[in-house]
Amino acid sequence: MPRGRLLFWQVLVAVVALTVWQVGATVPIGGTYLLPKFFFSTPADVGARIWKLFATGSIWKHLWITLTETALAFIIGAVGGVVFGFWFARKPMVAAIFDPYVKMANALPRVVLAPIFMLWLGLGIWSKVALGVTLVFFIVFFNVYQGVKEVSPVVLANARMIGMSERQLFRHVYWPSALSWVFSSLHTSVGFALVGAVVGEYLGAAAGLGYLIHEAEGVFDVAGVFAGMAILAAFVLFIDWIVTKIENRLLVWRPQPAGG
Repeated sequence: MPRGRLLFWQVLVAVVALTVWQVGATVPIGGTYLLPKFFFSTPADVGARIWKLFATGSIWKHLWITLTETALAFIIGAVGGVVFGFWFARKPMVAAIFDPYVKMANALPRVVLAPIFMLWLGLGIWSKVALGVTLVFFIVFFNVYQGVKEVSPVVLANARMIGMSERQLFRHVYWPSALSWVFSSLHTSVGFALVGAVVGEYLGAAAGLGYLIHEAEGVFDVAGVFAGMAILAAFVLFIDWIVTKIENRLLVWRPQPAGG
């Protein structure tokens, strides 16, 4: 689908959803509001609140703190996932030994870990970063592990036949094979890094977008809650756009979909 047409349909979906929300909250149907304003606010009120947050400048401090926590969690978790994913994939004995422990760690509810991290690391940014890392790490780890394991045996045999060393195999065979898996996991883990930061702020912090949402929720400020959620959504889209740009730069050899 041409880029312009795709953008049109994406904008249309957003316009329709916002229109339904506005009408449902402000126009009674059969004497009843489908989306009562007390519980759902309205797009107009939410937009006005977002404008006020940016116009007064009160949002920037919170946005910067959440951005820092998200970036640190994303980078640390992604690097750790890539390193350990490659290591486990290339060392079957290590993978077999640690397999049950990795599965147990991945199965732990992350919300349960949040209070523990706060106890260990305090209410500063590092407890939020640690929570985000636990979310990002396993997504990247399993994708990289699978990507390396999926390398074609024929390609490996041919590479070894022409005398490639382990270092050359890593650079020219394993890494290109796993790269698409890596970026696939990064697109997913961007949101999870932000979730870790916001959940940590929600449970205990003095600043950040999660703190703002929690504060608004405490006084039944529905517009403030939705404003924080909308900023978070835009935040994720922005970071994902950056990841996509890097992906397109590194995966220039990847065939483009027809009609794209």
